[in-house]
Amino acid sequence: MATSDHPPKGPLANPQSPVDIRSKRPTAFMFLLRRETLRHAMRLVSLLVIDAASVWAAIITALALKEAWYGNLDLGLHAHQAREFAPFAVLVVLFNFARLGLYGRRTERPGLGKIVTGLFQATVVCMVFILITGQRGQFSSYYIFYGTLAVGTVYIALLRLAYESASGRLLRRAGQQRRAVLIGPAKHTDDVATALADDVDMAIQVVGSLVVRPNDPASAHVPAMGLIDGLPQLLDGQQIDELIITDPAFPQDLVLDVVDQAHQRGVHVRIAPSTMEILVQRAEFLPGQAVPLFELRPPVSEGLDFVVKRTFDLVVSLLILIVISPMMLAIAAAIRMTSSGPAIYRSRRPGVGGVPFDCLKFRTMLQDAELQQGELEDLNEAGGAIFKIRDDPRVTPVGKILRRLSLDELPQLLNVLRGEMSLVGPRPLPQRDYDRLEEWHKKRYLVLPGVTGLWQVSGRSDLDFDDMVRLDFLYLEHWSVSLDLSILVKTIPAVFGRRGAF
Repeated sequence: MATSDHPPKGPLANPQSPVDIRSKRPTAFMFLLRRETLRHAMRLVSLLVIDAASVWAAIITALALKEAWYGNLDLGLHAHQAREFAPFAVLVVLFNFARLGLYGRRTERPGLGKIVTGLFQATVVCMVFILITGQRGQFSSYYIFYGTLAVGTVYIALLRLAYESASGRLLRRAGQQRRAVLIGPAKHTDDVATALADDVDMAIQVVGSLVVRPNDPASAHVPAMGLIDGLPQLLDGQQIDELIITDPAFPQDLVLDVVDQAHQRGVHVRIAPSTMEILVQRAEFLPGQAVPLFELRPPVSEGLDFVVKRTFDLVVSLLILIVISPMMLAIAAAIRMTSSGPAIYRSRRPGVGGVPFDCLKFRTMLQDAELQQGELEDLNEAGGAIFKIRDDPRVTPVGKILRRLSLDELPQLLNVLRGEMSLVGPRPLPQRDYDRLEEWHKKRYLVLPGVTGLWQVSGRSDLDFDDMVRLDFLYLEHWSVSLDLSILVKTIPAVFGRRGAF
């Protein structure tokens, strides 16, 4: 790194700026005088109130649900009962959430997975405390603990989602979007820009892009700002809050210079993960070798992981089916009354390991739709192996509504109960699409296909096929019950937002 005795060298060199991101933070007094301190304080207070109120309300709701089952509902009494131990539970949750970073900056706050983890840990702490202090006799069962955990997860998730959406819109209207510059060739830059534009809760404005080499193609959708050599002048001349490196092959000798120049000016640097970085997440060190080696393990759910995921699938899919069964009967009746043919369509598709199964869907097309597909191949609007037409003439009027809201997929909950599918996982493709896959694409068939997945919450049909497969791989490497729950929750706004659905 350059010093005052040795002038900076290289294409990215520039004198150090007084806003260096690595500099010592201001004193407490000066911090209180900063304009953005009020915004940070409002964020902290808002989240604390949301979480505290949610836990308190969850305890009351859990008590009310149990008593309502026995016909003894009395909300006043339940609120009084909750007053005895709610303050301790709230305190444990708030401290644990703070430990997990759930009160951090908007760009750094974890999502639903950490919320579930934090609530589960707080529940265990409260349960152990009750047992150690000998207060077990106050409770007729452990229901209050797991009942509050379930209801509290719903309350906190929904209220925080509403807060993120509302605050994000307010920040954007107030001109508080973070201005970002993307660094990389056209394809990667366009992919990241599209993802950021689709994410309504992220207050990021992409203002331009830089390329590393003179012969790198520039983006046609993001304003070009020249070569990486001009980064210092760009950062000095414009208000830039973030640099996002989108190029998986970004030259290593330039990374440190880019980071140094950005940090000197108070600009954050983020990197979009490459395929190799995704694979390294499952690398396992093999000792005893002359050269340190890492084995890339296959992303297959097995053993305890499979048991946990299968149990989650069975419980949640059964509950959903019980709740929505009247709606499914109404949909089936509407299909039968408006077009000839069965209400349920059995689509023969390859499943785990390529073994075919009957994927159940509500019929959205005419009865002889498959026979007409060959005549429509030239109208295919999807890239890669997928066949999709935005205004498919074979789709019935009722089918258009079902497809727009993804209600045609609901019968696949029966596939989940039968063990042929999972609630979350790579989407099963028709045999026609499967036959056109490249070999590396077929790695996604190492696990059960899913009713929903990262495709549905990351752009849906707007993504090209290779990006969809990479999202499948990303899901396989980071699977957890909390991730499945997070995807299920995010599927709802993705469906009703109608992003890329056709």
